[in-house]
Amino acid sequence: MMPCERLTQKEIQVAIMVWEGLTNREIGKIIGTSEQVIKNHLRSIFDKIGVWSRLELAMYVASHGGKDWPLQPERLGAACTAAVAGF
Repeated sequence: MMPCERLTQKEIQVAIMVWEGLTNREIGKIIGTSEQVIKNHLRSIFDKIGVWSRLELAMYVASHGGKDWPLQPERLGAACTAAVAGF
């Protein structure tokens, strides 16, 4: 299983909002949760994708379709493979 296939829908949502430039506080308000929960989601996302920062996460999302990331299920595996190779 590729790293981005293991992300939950909530983690994907948070990752895209980071790519859009929102702060943890702004993301928390939109999702309806606390800043700490968003930080927990980010730690999990970082571990699963293999990035170390919000900037790396934003670059990862941007290089894989931005708002359309992740791609359709049939293309997801190839996109994840390319992403891992790129980092």
